[in-house]
Amino acid sequence: MARKDHVSETPATAFLKAHGVAFTEHPYEYVEHGGAQHSAEVLGFDPFTVVKTLIMEDEKARPLVVLMHGNRKVSTKNLARQIGAKSVEPCKPEVAMRHSGYLVGGTSPFGTRKQMPVYVEESILALPRIVLNGGRRGYLVGLDPQVLGRLLGAKPVNCALDDL
Repeated sequence: MARKDHVSETPATAFLKAHGVAFTEHPYEYVEHGGAQHSAEVLGFDPFTVVKTLIMEDEKARPLVVLMHGNRKVSTKNLARQIGAKSVEPCKPEVAMRHSGYLVGGTSPFGTRKQMPVYVEESILALPRIVLNGGRRGYLVGLDPQVLGRLLGAKPVNCALDDL
């Protein structure tokens, strides 16, 4: 691996290595508010296979992680209904960072500071391979989506809305 293609270890990659998960590294130049669409474009991935990690909270301010396709939005009403909450909304960036331990734009579902329930859009689990944040802005890791259920206990949900 060329030196410029290697990224120093993050809590997410340490977690994956500790659990024997094979993953590929995909560094790219981070752009503020570029999101999954930007990373998919510069790395040549289908945005549907780029999974964004969202830190949200229910009406009692209990944090949760939602994994969604890069080109879809979360229907918070549908999500709340499926998980038995009255409401769900995205956390403010500083709150999300406190829960996850990651900077917004570099949030990974692996190696978070707090243990949180994880929900994954069901169609993600049907993909042969996904890429998601590796714990640093400008850094994605590629892996088998079945790892999400096995290591994180991710529960499937159906709450995707087409991104407009």
